Amino acid sequence: MTDRGYFGIGIYHTKTAANVGTLWRSAYILGAGFIFTIGARYPKQASDTVKAYRHIPLHEYKTWPDFIDHVPYDCQVVCVEMDERAKNLTTYVHPERCVYVLGAEDEGIPANLLAGKTVIQLPSVRDYCHNVAVAGALVMQDRLTKTGAP
Repeated sequence: MTDRGYFGIGIYHTKTAANVGTLWRSAYILGAGFIFTIGARYPKQASDTVKAYRHIPLHEYKTWPDFIDHVPYDCQVVCVEMDERAKNLTTYVHPERCVYVLGAEDEGIPANLLAGKTVIQLPSVRDYCHNVAVAGALVMQDRLTKTGAP
């Protein structure tokens, strides 16, 4: 186990507060340093049953450029999206410092925003996307399993 590095995880254009709350809870449990939303489309409501807000912050960015302007120094942006160019999560080596960006279930991350970014996807038997909070938990669990640290 190493104590170097960190990661954050968030959702692009999320439409439900429940997914944010569920991702927040998983992020706290699995060692994320922070979570974020980009262009949120949801009304505020409580869905974080472990009060993760007391332990890790939520950053809210209005737009993709706003988010990119605030990515921490020397931190890689890793998009999680069903895409033919994506690397399979099972063989992916997680960076020491990164932010994982998940696409909302109905729209995903637009192709123009994926350009020049690392893109990974979860293996699946069928051509359906996971619930966004579940996909985030699977990525974080994979990171924890492979690196032994958040």
